[in-house]
Amino acid sequence: MSALLEVVGLRKRYKDIVAVDGLGFAVHEGETYGLLGPNGAGKTTAISMIVGVLDADAGEIRVAGRAPDLATRAMVGYVPQQLALYPDLTARQNLRFFSGMYGMRRAQARTRIAEILELIGLSDRADHAVATYSGGMSRRLNIGVGLLHRPRLLVMDEPTAGVDPQSRTSILDSVQRLTGEGLAVLYTTHYMEEAERLCDRVGIVDHGRMLTEGTPSELGDPDLESTFLRLTGRALRD
Repeated sequence: MSALLEVVGLRKRYKDIVAVDGLGFAVHEGETYGLLGPNGAGKTTAISMIVGVLDADAGEIRVAGRAPDLATRAMVGYVPQQLALYPDLTARQNLRFFSGMYGMRRAQARTRIAEILELIGLSDRADHAVATYSGGMSRRLNIGVGLLHRPRLLVMDEPTAGVDPQSRTSILDSVQRLTGEGLAVLYTTHYMEEAERLCDRVGIVDHGRMLTEGTPSELGDPDLESTFLRLTGRALRD
């Protein structure tokens, strides 16, 4: 299986703090790869470099075998940890705005927006202001923005943070459907149950380093949480 995303020797330093320290992994088409680590492990910094928000100090990032450029950036959808939405606009207006940012034609955007609203379960609230949405609804719309331009790789940075259990289940169901359709997903989380449910492979990260990787069953001796504690010496959500 070919790697859609390859990360080799990625490094990022902030003054005296090394946030990402030689990180490397690959994500294949149709695979959900989980970066599992506590807050402060370097996951968000790594994600920010992969999607081009931050420049790396060292290392390589390749998408579909190529160094990042405009064409490869168009293959990637990004769902940031912080909501990237306009609260005074409706869901439809938000999606219409971002379709323009992606350079989509009006007719194409209209069709795709309707598909996205159906996928994220917001068709009935499409014309309500985002400010009236629950946290879970806003998170789902955030995912919809990342999917709007039909990316081959969806990068999701803790997309269920702060949402209620019902919304979390809905988001996880959506991710499973997407990978079933061939989309590659890079998923960061500090929820053990999400990694076990969603991920084909998991990389355990701490202090910016890859400690180990494998399938949840390979790493689950006797379970994934015990493996994490043994490798890091701390709880996942400390």
